[in-house]
Amino acid sequence: MSPSLDLPAKGGFSFDLCRRNAMLEQKGLKPPTFLKTGTTIVGLVFQDGVILGADTRATEGPIVADKNCEKIHYMAPNIYCCGAGTAADTEAVTDMVSSQLQLHRYHTGRESRVVTALTLLKKHLFNYQGHVSAALVLGGVDITGPHLHTIYPHGSTDTLPFATMGSGSLAAMSVFESKYKESLGRDEGIKLVVEAICAGIFNDLGSGSNVDVCVITKGHKEYLRNHLLPNPRTYVNPKGFTFPKKTEVLLTKITPLKEKVEVIEGDAMEE
Repeated sequence: MSPSLDLPAKGGFSFDLCRRNAMLEQKGLKPPTFLKTGTTIVGLVFQDGVILGADTRATEGPIVADKNCEKIHYMAPNIYCCGAGTAADTEAVTDMVSSQLQLHRYHTGRESRVVTALTLLKKHLFNYQGHVSAALVLGGVDITGPHLHTIYPHGSTDTLPFATMGSGSLAAMSVFESKYKESLGRDEGIKLVVEAICAGIFNDLGSGSNVDVCVITKGHKEYLRNHLLPNPRTYVNPKGFTFPKKTEVLLTKITPLKEKVEVIEGDAMEE
């Protein structure tokens, strides 16, 4: 009787890569980890439309890279999108879908629908299995009314009357869950969004600086850039700052260059 060969079973799912990953982990290889990003973005539905809000701090690890960046991205005249995660990914994804929506409007001659932007975003993110680090809060008003959606980096979505995303989302959600009510007025909605963003700014190290707000209603939008500045500079030098006009010379050392190549006389093509 011939000895049985260790052949994989026909059909079904192959666990070869799982065995490989387990072997690599046993040998000390550390699996890749997700980069911690900092942001607080929120959105809510009020009686006339949708209000989006975001902080303005961009971080690079423990470093504040930008104190006043824009996290509320244009998608269409009636649709805007807040982005959390890797700044390059949120910018690239929203710009790509925005251009697709523009072409769709040229082709149909109609206003873009929020569900169209939602579908394009979630399909793109799902295709990349979470490697495009973009967590989004999408809001807009179209012919069917106001809409608010959250889109996670792996492509899953939620449709809610109020939503938060980012590292400061828990602090912001605590404000929404305690104070949100249906049929909020415009001023009440803006006040609640600002309070939620401030909760993220003051309770999350990855969020900070100022508060941006975008109010979208039927046929109109209002982008309130730097609507609130809760972190003013406490001290500014009245004399300003002066810097030397020339670069200070720390070391003067001359190292002569020597020829490293020896030139040999003769025919270069000689065989």
